[in-house]
Amino acid sequence: MQRTQLQFRSPAFPPLPDEEGQINPDRYGRRLADYLAQALPARGFAVRTITAEDWGWMVELQHDAFPLWIGCSNVDDEDDAFLCCIEPARPTVRRWFRRIDTRATVARLAEALEAALRAHPEVAGIEWVE
Repeated sequence: MQRTQLQFRSPAFPPLPDEEGQINPDRYGRRLADYLAQALPARGFAVRTITAEDWGWMVELQHDAFPLWIGCSNVDDEDDAFLCCIEPARPTVRRWFRRIDTRATVARLAEALEAALRAHPEVAGIEWVE
């Protein structure tokens, strides 16, 4: 099974003042997305863009074989709890009538994501969830 959902706690990523106007109310994670966009290139993953979504922020990575990204959002009713979701979460995707195995790339990204968060001095309680 692929590791694709990582929860943790940190006071380092509070909402930005204008963030609620860009995504759904009570959702935030832009500071987390910005942190990952700075940390992931040193771990082998170039960032294409950061995009606001209803549920939080998408950190889109440069990857030609298939779309690859990390979703960043706070956890409901918790001021300092966050969830990062790696997509694709499935072991294979279809593209141009072929099946592409995502497992090796997603595993490398999971390691890079966890390493980036462990390197932050204010991140604690890192846990992969199903």
